[in-house]
Amino acid sequence: MFELMITSEFSAAHQLKEYGGKCEALHGHNWRVEVYVKSSVPDKIGMVMDFADIKKAANLILAELDHKNLNEIQPFRDKNPTAENISLWVFNQLLSKINSDNIKLSKVRVWETETSCASYSEES
Repeated sequence: MFELMITSEFSAAHQLKEYGGKCEALHGHNWRVEVYVKSSVPDKIGMVMDFADIKKAANLILAELDHKNLNEIQPFRDKNPTAENISLWVFNQLLSKINSDNIKLSKVRVWETETSCASYSEES
């Protein structure tokens, strides 16, 4: 199985409702997002998918979050914009842009800081 990964970034503010700590106040991060794609079958030139195509799809989605207060945009008006919820949202947005018969989006990892991240995948 081949696995590809691209990294992209966005900057955004958020606050965690009912957190009970300092992250309940509005604050910002420079978020880093990793997108993982898997396939067992490369194309005729030996590529699973062009890295540029993965990055373009990711950047279109991340543009919806960039320089925003995440609490003020859907789907985070009703759900805390945690790294976990952001990774799930990005994953779901990317599914239709990445998946094909031979290529599967396998994981999205969202880094809130250089030392803390959350991932979402549909693999057990």
